[in-house]
Amino acid sequence: MQTEQHGLKRHLKVRHIRLMALGSTIGVGLFLGSASAIQIAGPSILLGYLLAGIVAFIVLRALGEMAVHEPVAGSFAAYANTYVGPLAGYMVGWGYWTYWIVVGIAEVTAVGIYMGIWFNYKQHV
Repeated sequence: MQTEQHGLKRHLKVRHIRLMALGSTIGVGLFLGSASAIQIAGPSILLGYLLAGIVAFIVLRALGEMAVHEPVAGSFAAYANTYVGPLAGYMVGWGYWTYWIVVGIAEVTAVGIYMGIWFNYKQHV
């Protein structure tokens, strides 16, 4: 007599880990940031998100076309340097570095806020 065991496996593939990373990245910024934005602007913030999404889509499509046309090891700062000028490339590169510093600080702040909610920390004002 053959018995079949049905149950959960303890096995994660690379795609599972990537989806978990994507979900956590989107979750912190989207849920924490959108809550305060909706409180301030109301449902009209969806129009702002739609407009920002369209602009991001167009810019990323253009960057994709440039990467296919001229693959370089310098990302979009190299494209700004080549097609706009050295000052634009310099500013884009440092702007991108500054962006990641701000994102890192925002992520640490979001983790602190979530930990305060999850572990019921009392905030002293």
